[in-house]
Amino acid sequence: MLLKSKRVGFTIVELLVVIAIIGSLVGLLLPAVQGAREAARRVSCHNNLRQLGVALHNHLTARGHLPPSCDLAGSRVGGTTGQPWSGQALMLPYLEGDSVYRAIDFSKGYHDAAHRPPKMPFILASTRVDVLMCPTEPKNQARLASDGTPEHYPLNYALSVGHFLVHDPVAKADGGAAFAPDAKFRAAAVPDGLSKTLAMSEVKAFTPRYHDCSTPPPAPPSTTAAVFTSGGSWSATNGHTEWVCGRAIHTGFTTTFPPNTVIAHVNGGTTYDISVSSSREGRSGTEPTFAVIPSRSHHPGIVASLFLDGSVRSVANEISPTAWRALGSRAGGEVTGDE
Repeated sequence: MLLKSKRVGFTIVELLVVIAIIGSLVGLLLPAVQGAREAARRVSCHNNLRQLGVALHNHLTARGHLPPSCDLAGSRVGGTTGQPWSGQALMLPYLEGDSVYRAIDFSKGYHDAAHRPPKMPFILASTRVDVLMCPTEPKNQARLASDGTPEHYPLNYALSVGHFLVHDPVAKADGGAAFAPDAKFRAAAVPDGLSKTLAMSEVKAFTPRYHDCSTPPPAPPSTTAAVFTSGGSWSATNGHTEWVCGRAIHTGFTTTFPPNTVIAHVNGGTTYDISVSSSREGRSGTEPTFAVIPSRSHHPGIVASLFLDGSVRSVANEISPTAWRALGSRAGGEVTGDE
């Protein structure tokens, strides 16, 4: 007598149940995985800022002063300035192991033949500098010239250059921050204390911007709707795209508004989150530079910020405007109750 063999397997219903359970588990695990990835990116971002803090202090030790935000004197032609070096570029030769950046000739412009092959192993202005790029930046790519060749590379870590005023070439005034055009501040110029004064904070690459706008009133705008744009040159992508350039629209930020404040502006039917600058530093020997350039980050809810003592902290979007402005001041003596 032949015995019938029993088939062992899953029914369609059982398979569907198993698939549903696996899908539920994946759904539960995915936020945890994403959270772990964001935590790792945040650690990497903080490490970048710590390295920049080391370079900043090495510059302070070697030269006796902090670098200017914008080296106008080093690139002056007549009464105006072309290709002014950024404070970030001035710091790079003081990063341990970066022998290439020690070969920069700051007496010449960043597009000079001295900063491209065969003098250097790469075209300096269009080269990615790892320590200046946050791992969360989705547009980690060169800015291209009109002929499609790489022209500049962006950055994610900007210098604190003021609350609203950045530079007044006539009054010889600056924005009261840790960095300013042609300024060579010593530690003694920061009576607020190095641990209570912003040095750098995050910005987003390829930020929509207006620059060379008509000079606004000296009082900072009280609301985002009051931000000036009249007469300015518009670009939907070019803000914070030149790490070599010392002008605030590329390598600085202001504390006019707290981190990640949206400056909404409609252009061509599209709403953009913009930055704005009046006459760029060095463009004119008489026109002042005012700017609304918020610190912005791709990390949810915060910006990573470097302080002058070398410490790195996450600053929440919810920080009060008064406290954020106080952290941006080098000598105001303000109380920062919610820093």
